Amino acid sequence: MCLRRRGDMLVAERHPFVDDWKEGEREELLGRLSAAAAAGRVVGAYSDAKLKGVAMLGDGLFGGDNAYIDLAELHVSRDCRRMGAGTELFARVAGVARCLGARKLYISAHSAVETQAFYKKLGCVPASLPDAAHVAREPFDIQLEYLLY
Repeated sequence: MCLRRRGDMLVAERHPFVDDWKEGEREELLGRLSAAAAAGRVVGAYSDAKLKGVAMLGDGLFGGDNAYIDLAELHVSRDCRRMGAGTELFARVAGVARCLGARKLYISAHSAVETQAFYKKLGCVPASLPDAAHVAREPFDIQLEYLLY
């Protein structure tokens, strides 16, 4: 189930998620992860010395008064979900964001009901200044923010 905007409301509807990587997208993501890791903007979660989750921040502040930094990626392997890894990754990357001078995390989150429940549980709320570029890139995402202070 995914949330879709119907007027002023979000309504849960059946929409399958299709992981349809386009040519070159995986390589582009690996390049962004490498650059972010070199800049200290990536945290990982490991189990048995295997990477099981990752959180990555974007490369700069934006929005009103440069308050936001983008939570560019947050992913936990399916076999490690509902075990606290996502919450720990979120907390750790939020700490990095604070050190970089951000006051809020900007989250363009998948509209899956489970994803939205995860972010709501963490205290995320609808973004006060939705970013047009994020909305254009992922029109079905829900734009959220998380206050870091």
